[in-house]
Amino acid sequence: MATTWDADEAKLSRSSGGRIAHAGSRATRPVGPASFAGSAGLAGPHARRRLGPGPAIPFGLQIGPVLLVLTWVVGSALGWIDPRILSAPWTVVEAFVRLIEQGRLQDNFVTSATRALLGLSIGLLIGTVLAVIAGLSRIGEALIDGPVQIKRAIPTLALIPLLILWFGIGESMKVTTIALAVIVPIYIHTHNALRSIDSRYVELAETLRMSQKDFILQVVLPGALPGFLLGLRFAVTLCWVSLVVVEQINATSGLGYMIDLARNYGQTDVILVGLVVYVLLGLVSDGLVRLLERRALSWRRTLAN
Repeated sequence: MATTWDADEAKLSRSSGGRIAHAGSRATRPVGPASFAGSAGLAGPHARRRLGPGPAIPFGLQIGPVLLVLTWVVGSALGWIDPRILSAPWTVVEAFVRLIEQGRLQDNFVTSATRALLGLSIGLLIGTVLAVIAGLSRIGEALIDGPVQIKRAIPTLALIPLLILWFGIGESMKVTTIALAVIVPIYIHTHNALRSIDSRYVELAETLRMSQKDFILQVVLPGALPGFLLGLRFAVTLCWVSLVVVEQINATSGLGYMIDLARNYGQTDVILVGLVVYVLLGLVSDGLVRLLERRALSWRRTLAN
């Protein structure tokens, strides 16, 4: 039989909406992870954070380059920029079309892309293998980390005279230079990510009696993926920077060779065409790495999400 106490308690529960509990009541609101999950769900995964950078701006990464191009267009149209110093955008477009019609731009682009992809692939493979060996073995770290840090202290471009003596001025020297530039950021960021893996995962793998192969494939590589992708962004940038330099050293083809040849003849518009192609390659490759990073690390909740 319901008592007066039970009726008063039910009335208090309805009036408070279940958000508070009377000190003497027998029905209290459950407290635990479920209650916090429910309150977090009210805000939603895309709720604006008070202290965060705010929601993403559509095409935000393209705003800066577009404003730069608009400044170039306005400055050239109003005569603020001397065409002898910097050709007008429409002149560059005309040179771009002319180079395509002649077939020079396509041939040089294919040559440069082949060198860049080959050097990048070799550098990624070597840098990742060295990082895994040094990250999982104290002996490997003692043998590998020191020489890599020495290479880090020596700019890759400073090694070009030595590489010319070793490999000549052919394709081997150019690909080796690009690979050496790529190895360092891949190794450093991947090695740092490996050493930052929570030791509890290692203990769990030992408890499950995982083999060394399964441990590397299921724990080490996924745990080091954020660092690897960060290193990949730096590696792609250094890949194009190294390519620009090596293609101006006794080359007979490539975008760098086209730019160097245009410099000898004072063709500013052709130089700008080559630079614009390099910019587009850099932006597209960085965008692809960013897209890969968002897809591969979609489980992480960060300020960028």
